[in-house]
Amino acid sequence: MPRVKRGTHRRDARKRTLKRASGYFLTKSKLNRAAQEAVERGLKFAYVGRKNKKREFRSLWIVRINAACREIGITYSRFLHGLKAAGLDLNRKSLADVALHDDAAFRQLVAAAKAATEKA
Repeated sequence: MPRVKRGTHRRDARKRTLKRASGYFLTKSKLNRAAQEAVERGLKFAYVGRKNKKREFRSLWIVRINAACREIGITYSRFLHGLKAAGLDLNRKSLADVALHDDAAFRQLVAAAKAATEKA
């Protein structure tokens, strides 16, 4: 079996790891093994964070919609139920944006939701 000489591949891999670990504390930014462990741990947190970000934004949109609804005098759940009954399929992101920036349009949506729930 031939001998494997890694030369630049090994050096490049280490440089890549140390570049990612720059700014880490003490040996985590200087020694390859410690840096590799720290970078892998950081990448794991980044992966989880990308999933949590979606959850947190959805929660923020719901809070904004609920606050705008309660100002008008309807609860969040009744509002969404009314929208579904009225056949208006708007996602929470766009509803939160309308609630935050366009009060008149949001009041029209609430009126449509109230009318749909009264019919049913």
